[in-house]
Amino acid sequence: MLTCREIIDNADHLLDGTTSRRQRLAVKAHLLMCRHCRRYVRQLRALLRAVPFMYGKASDAEVSRVMAHLHSHRTVKH
Repeated sequence: MLTCREIIDNADHLLDGTTSRRQRLAVKAHLLMCRHCRRYVRQLRALLRAVPFMYGKASDAEVSRVMAHLHSHRTVKH
């Protein structure tokens, strides 16, 4: 079974459909048992849906700030 770290590290591939059938099944099995990862994937999906509707293009500084924040919170705390 996949770990929470593996879910987080590969969530973008899951959401863009670039995972194999075997990987998708492993992710789904993990998500059935882990509410924390379900929440993470749900929030990531919502963010990706919202991005096209954001007003204006983000500056390089804004992108860097968001990416730094995301990377600093990648530690799974459960």
